[in-house]
Amino acid sequence: MSLRHASLFVILCTLAMPALAHEGAGAIGGFVSGFLHPIFGWDHVAAMVAVGLWGAFLGSPAIWVLPVVFPLVMAFGGALGVIGVELPAVEVAIALSAIVLGAMVAFAARPPIWIAAVIVGVFAIFHGHAHGTELPGAASPITYSLGFVIATGLLHLCGIAFGLLTHWPAGRTAVRVGGGAIALAGFGFLSGVV
Repeated sequence: MSLRHASLFVILCTLAMPALAHEGAGAIGGFVSGFLHPIFGWDHVAAMVAVGLWGAFLGSPAIWVLPVVFPLVMAFGGALGVIGVELPAVEVAIALSAIVLGAMVAFAARPPIWIAAVIVGVFAIFHGHAHGTELPGAASPITYSLGFVIATGLLHLCGIAFGLLTHWPAGRTAVRVGGGAIALAGFGFLSGVV
């Protein structure tokens, strides 16, 4: 088997979805439900890509600190949601996360790393809480959480990959425009237009 065939086989195996009689049931269903939740929520996608973009824009160590802080704190927020702890204005905070994080990129904000991490962490609590409260009844909280944390990491990597364009002048402009688009989308989420 050639390297190309082996690579294709691995890719197809990773993309294959299990056949489930009951959506969201059991460990596999919990993982799949958790994994798909952030990917199909445009408000989550925007904010999570913005975290990767901002980290790449800020450079080292933010390029890895921000995408590590977000899922760790998000898991804590998810646990709060699973056990039923109420948080005020979760959906508003999620929309604000896209606005604020997108604006940080658009305006090339360069706060100290600890301030950037606190901003990212505060919004991560609300994103996690939303995931935790939407846990399917039959799903395992652990596998569901694992799914949404892994999907979040992949969305951060997408933002980082795009953010690496900042190594070139035109790329810096493209990344800042991308941040502006995320901020505008956040206003759409907040107003209910998007």
